[in-house]
Amino acid sequence: MKIKESELILNPDGSVYHLNLRPEDIAKDIIFVGDQDRVEKITKHFDSIEFTKQKREFKTQTGIYKGRRMTVMSTGIGPDNIDIVINELDALVNIDLETRLIREEHKSLNIIRIGTSGALQPDIPVNGFVLSEYGLGLDNMMRSYAVDKVSHPALEEAFMKHTNWDVRKGHPYVVKCSKKLQDMIFSDEMHKGITATSGGFYGPQGRVLRLALQDSELNAKMDNFSYNSHRITNLEMETAAIYGLSALLGHEALSLNAIIANRANGTFSADPYAAVNSLIEYTLDKIANS
Repeated sequence: MKIKESELILNPDGSVYHLNLRPEDIAKDIIFVGDQDRVEKITKHFDSIEFTKQKREFKTQTGIYKGRRMTVMSTGIGPDNIDIVINELDALVNIDLETRLIREEHKSLNIIRIGTSGALQPDIPVNGFVLSEYGLGLDNMMRSYAVDKVSHPALEEAFMKHTNWDVRKGHPYVVKCSKKLQDMIFSDEMHKGITATSGGFYGPQGRVLRLALQDSELNAKMDNFSYNSHRITNLEMETAAIYGLSALLGHEALSLNAIIANRANGTFSADPYAAVNSLIEYTLDKIANS
């Protein structure tokens, strides 16, 4: 059955609506960043760049690094943007945009997010790296999909019980990272754990300016949560949504963070740009050598 024009919107040139991309524009290996200005901080390491396109906050560059074709893309901030980006990337490889039919042969992308984050645990130092073994979604976006097919209900229930979670905020979801990409990227240089994904930056992450929080103790409860030796290492706004959509659509996904702040210790990196660049170089080499 053809996908309706109202459901999969294309630009006049046949590209997907928000990303403004066609299938030939992207590689199998895709690196996500939030900030469009960070795209070139990665592609400056490339041997060559074959393609550049930007629409809104979505900037894409595809090129070659040590003989391997890769795409770097900015997603903007938040689970709602991830919903757009991953669905449109999947359409590029698994839907024939001319016939609007789903392709018989499924193609899987390797999606690795390189981001920055604040650590919740005092022993994770600034300038360190965190690999998100699980994404814990506090944002509700994935609840519009059949996320229970790929989630971990026991971990979800343990978290809700530990934090005395208010169900009016929705039911948290937990999705594991790609084992294939974890095995490719992880080393002793990294910490790993559960990354919590919130739907906002201020109140949803426990920051107080002029508005009181629904649960002022939530961050402290998250700090000391543990499930089968897995603890919550950091808090950001994209990882769980990336894991949920990728798992449902059959793509491999992994989220990495350079830790530029430690919320438990109140410390901040003296050189966050150097920390991010170190993670970029580490990740590029791991992909190229895989």
